[in-house]
Amino acid sequence: MTQVLGQLKRLTPRTIWKNEARDFTPWLAENISLLGDVLGMDLEVTGTEGPIGDFAVDILAKDLGSNGAVVIENQFGKTDHDHLGKLLTYASGTDAMALVWIAEEIRDEHRQALEWLNERTDSETMLFAIVVEVLQIEKSPAAVNLKPVVFPNKWQKATKGTSSATPSPRAEAYRRFFQTLIDELREKHKFTGSRVAQPQNWFTYTSSFPGAVYGTSFAAGGRARVELYIDRGDTDQNKALFDQLAKKKEAIEAGIGASVEWERMDDRQASRIAAYRPGTILSDEAALAEVRQWMIETVLRFKEVFAPLLKKQDGRRR
Repeated sequence: MTQVLGQLKRLTPRTIWKNEARDFTPWLAENISLLGDVLGMDLEVTGTEGPIGDFAVDILAKDLGSNGAVVIENQFGKTDHDHLGKLLTYASGTDAMALVWIAEEIRDEHRQALEWLNERTDSETMLFAIVVEVLQIEKSPAAVNLKPVVFPNKWQKATKGTSSATPSPRAEAYRRFFQTLIDELREKHKFTGSRVAQPQNWFTYTSSFPGAVYGTSFAAGGRARVELYIDRGDTDQNKALFDQLAKKKEAIEAGIGASVEWERMDDRQASRIAAYRPGTILSDEAALAEVRQWMIETVLRFKEVFAPLLKKQDGRRR
């Protein structure tokens, strides 16, 4: 018996978004996690149409895993020299870690140029070219596919670094610890899109609420920490959000299943709500495995408890 299959159609992006700047860019900013999944990053938007000299970058984001800036330039139609020039201008103006060029079609000469730059730049700089596709089967709702055309080999680039850039044994221990942690959070729990850990004592994850992130880290005093870190760029806004959450202290701690420390930090711009337990990167592998499992379980509970509260706050803000 012959099976009847639907016909796959490719639509132009303009069938969904009439204008790149007014329609597509705001949509991508609202759905930045889709791009993050493609790039293997946990992205948080820090601005749209922000000024860089005489130009305006479409989207400026931050990779929460490395705290590096990510420049995103969108273009309908085929790539052109003008947008390539803008992308490189934005890179210098923001000291970006990653440059992302999204278009309907990547010209071969531009693909070659980005691949050449990926080969020639240092291991901390990454360039991506992404094709945006709109797909539809028969009369089904249209779906968006972000297809990478230029995608740097981060591991190959890292081998080109000099010995001075080699992480210390302690930094490498942090990298190994958090690599295993984010792999489980991504693959088993779909909690993050990040794929590459850094040689640092912390790793953060988007909460989908601007200015608040979940964090896992090794803190001072031989303690491991899971936190909600609040920094919206404004002290008054940070303290107001912290105070709103503090009113629900009993319910929050009941949901997390443990007491937490409410660190308003009045002498600083940011605020923090955190859970702690003993733990240091110098512990043996068995102890580190226990710390890692505690971090995973606790950060998942943090998201379960705080996500609806932050969503409610976001609705009020709008």
